[in-house]
Amino acid sequence: MHTPKGTRDILGIDYLYQKDAYLKAENIASFYGFSPIQTPLIEKEQLFTATLGETSDIVEKQMYTIKTRGGDRLVLRPEGTASVMRAYLEHGMHTLPQPVMFQYKGSFFRHENPQHGRFREFNSFGLEILGENDSFADALTIVVSSLILKELGIENIIARINTLGDKECAPSYKKDLTFYLRKKANYLCKDCKRRLKLNPLRVLDCKEEKCGEIKQNAPQMINYMCEACKEHFKNLLETLDSAKVPYLIDHYLVRGLDYYSKTVFEIFLNDEENEQNNNEESAEKKAVMPNFAIASGGRYDYLSSILSNKDVPGVGGAIGIDRVVDILKNKEAKLKFPNKPPKIFLVQLGMMAKRKSLNLIEDFRKANIQVAQYLIKDNMKSQLRTASKMRVAFSLILGQKEALDETVIVRDMNSGSQEIVSISEVVNYIKKRI
Repeated sequence: MHTPKGTRDILGIDYLYQKDAYLKAENIASFYGFSPIQTPLIEKEQLFTATLGETSDIVEKQMYTIKTRGGDRLVLRPEGTASVMRAYLEHGMHTLPQPVMFQYKGSFFRHENPQHGRFREFNSFGLEILGENDSFADALTIVVSSLILKELGIENIIARINTLGDKECAPSYKKDLTFYLRKKANYLCKDCKRRLKLNPLRVLDCKEEKCGEIKQNAPQMINYMCEACKEHFKNLLETLDSAKVPYLIDHYLVRGLDYYSKTVFEIFLNDEENEQNNNEESAEKKAVMPNFAIASGGRYDYLSSILSNKDVPGVGGAIGIDRVVDILKNKEAKLKFPNKPPKIFLVQLGMMAKRKSLNLIEDFRKANIQVAQYLIKDNMKSQLRTASKMRVAFSLILGQKEALDETVIVRDMNSGSQEIVSISEVVNYIKKRI
């Protein structure tokens, strides 16, 4: 008796690497304000057929469907975002202070062709931000995903990013894309000829070589964006620049799911690190590591309206833990996990301060000093009340003036006294005071 095709037992060093990856991911996600959630392994089939799109590969070819004795049709969950949105709506989380930020982990299932780094049961760590339409939430998802990978020792990475527009500008793009693809229809693969009739965007997601050549001259969404989408995309890229996240714009990245709008992204090993993993000396390590995405995701502002009568903007992403484990094994990474209690609270006000905050928080994390924060909130009084409730020793206050001056106000939460400290010196200043 053997495990089913595309599944495996996880034990020994694989288990330890997986555990370490989850622990570090949870620690960093919690640090940035993501609360844990666990959804069922099985969901109603309609949840995914309605949200992922009937022309998506998942719905057409990859879902594991179960027909119960009572006649219900259930599926083993193929991804996490739709389940998290269902939970948000089912439990009335729109009444909570927004945004609601979740982290989750576990097994997911897709009937794919098993190969190196791809299984039918696979493990993911996900991040979701619900109830927020600001581009900073998109950036935060990408930044935190990148920081998790870097904490695991996977530092040489790059994000591929695109925008799919919104209901205002996407239709004109799809119209021109359809017109272009119809002229090339005779050269498309069999699947894409069918996709062209149902959802032309799926053609851009095709992995067939001849379809890849056709899409290189296809219209690009970036030339069709409305002013709101231009501003959203511009702010996203500027925030990633500020956070020093390397990226490139991939005009033909669409992801494989219908619920995405505006931002979509994938994170890869860059060519150097991928080649290093492929050139290990031992025969066991010479299995080529395909350049799969290690993490991916995007914005899904219209997903909630498919499931309910509520409009809930959202953005999220997931890290492929199995692919992470493969990389860690090839690098022979050390298993290590620091865990420190909160020490200070960072209060920020304004977009410039938020962007400065990302680098400042990372400096504290590297120094093993826990910083509590609500990066997406702007209300200073609310943030200070939270800091008081958490009984932190110090609050760091960073507004627009401080961001321009490269300073931060350090408030002693016990005495109420305040000092102005240079951003470059504040980590050392706090080290001496705690």
